[in-house]
Amino acid sequence: MGLQLRIPRVELAIVALVLALLTTGCGGGGSGSGGSPSASGGASGPEKTSLTVAGLPLADAAALHIAVERGLFADQGLEVRVQPVQQSVQALPALANGQVDIIAGANFVTFLQAKEKGTLDTRVLAEAARNAPRMMRVLVLPGSKITTPEDLAGKRVGVNILHNIQSLTLDAALRERGAGLPDYRQVPFPQMGALLERGQVDAVHAAEPFASAIAGDLDARTVIDGAASPVDGLPLSGYVTTRKFVDANPRTAAAFQRAIAAAQKIADDDPGAVAKVLPGYTKIKAAEAATIGLPGFPPESSAAELNRLIALMREQKLLAQDLDAADVLYRPGG
Repeated sequence: MGLQLRIPRVELAIVALVLALLTTGCGGGGSGSGGSPSASGGASGPEKTSLTVAGLPLADAAALHIAVERGLFADQGLEVRVQPVQQSVQALPALANGQVDIIAGANFVTFLQAKEKGTLDTRVLAEAARNAPRMMRVLVLPGSKITTPEDLAGKRVGVNILHNIQSLTLDAALRERGAGLPDYRQVPFPQMGALLERGQVDAVHAAEPFASAIAGDLDARTVIDGAASPVDGLPLSGYVTTRKFVDANPRTAAAFQRAIAAAQKIADDDPGAVAKVLPGYTKIKAAEAATIGLPGFPPESSAAELNRLIALMREQKLLAQDLDAADVLYRPGG
């Protein structure tokens, strides 16, 4: 599976230690550092033309694959190699030491926390996905006694990463209803269906395409949509790199942004384009790809929307201090 560092139960403190060791030991080398301008691009072309992008098997990263398939990166003078990874947190050390240049579909919670704690000075090149109906769902087995969101209080609910975007959004929706909160268990997306079927969790908060697969295989019921108020439209993930990378490769970063913006517009305008690429990098079948719930694919990043996420993280104590989205979003020439 290429880049899989196999950190099954990563807590941020452990990631911080790993990153500290990597950044101390690896210096400025690796593929994340800038090079001389390409022979074909000259001084106006990308400084670094060959990029490695870690990509998650989620609908969030659809624009990455659209851009590769349609030659949008090539149009910008870039050659992009996609390296699969199961969790964006697994790619943090690789991003820090330059094994990968960018993470596609990187969940914002992890990377905003890493920036706040100083373990990794991250920059968001583009938003990848915003919360939308049916793209995340809390699912239970057909015979479960859990029938309402209020029934989730104290129940074992599987999430991909603890203290992250899934618990953040579900807690916000439950609190608005005055409901109690679940007991979260860390379960990687590919294992959610099996653990739910065996009764090791009472429910799972699954993202697409895993949610549709679980619903189809187990006849699982939806208890609450992951985009319930007040988190509909909330930024979930993005294309994330480091300040070191953008400082060394500003033209490369801008070229990548242009390609992704074009691909995001395609994805936003044409769900069929997303359905076409999904079977190539996820386990979803072509016949199912057209029916899954898709996130929003914003062609332009919004500091105001990202600040909305930051405010919610502060409210739930996932950030200790305020961050300004303007300091996180990369703007060419800024």
